[in-house]
Amino acid sequence: EQVIFHFRQDYERAGILRVGLIIKKLQCCYNIKRKGGGSEIKKITLTPIGVVKNKVKKPRFGSFKNEVAEIVLNKKYTKALTGIEDYSHVIVVYWMDKVKDKVITHRPQGNPRVPIVGIFSCRCPQRPNPIAITTVGLLSRKNNKLKVKGLDILDGTPIIDIKPYWPVYDEVKKAKIPHWVSKLDL
Repeated sequence: EQVIFHFRQDYERAGILRVGLIIKKLQCCYNIKRKGGGSEIKKITLTPIGVVKNKVKKPRFGSFKNEVAEIVLNKKYTKALTGIEDYSHVIVVYWMDKVKDKVITHRPQGNPRVPIVGIFSCRCPQRPNPIAITTVGLLSRKNNKLKVKGLDILDGTPIIDIKPYWPVYDEVKKAKIPHWVSKLDL
């Protein structure tokens, strides 16, 4: 299945005028094979709900567990955060907008001690769709802003969604991972 991306530079102010942030509307297209042959192009439009503000300006390897960041949502989503402060952790879904290359196989972190694996077998950013998720500690909420700890993204990264962490859905007991993961700078 061929994937075609169209990134529309249709900017909107996202209700965050006082900090001068501009959010891009992201648009993707993809082909779907229909019964009887042929294909139809479907569009997916993703409009970021906010952006992250932090001190991380350049990509890097290593732990982000102590990084504190502020997620600034479009003010129209302030009420959507009602009750979020009752959680200790949230899952942040974001668009890695600064990733330029896309690959199918990759040696994680360029580390010669780990194997070349398919991009879907690692957490590397050079994905066909640069969508990522991270579970973070929720430190506080003030209006349309969340203060979080452990978010592994660059300053200005568009936020697509936020979900509460629910162990019943998100916790994996006795998870299995390849031995080479322990050789990475995590």
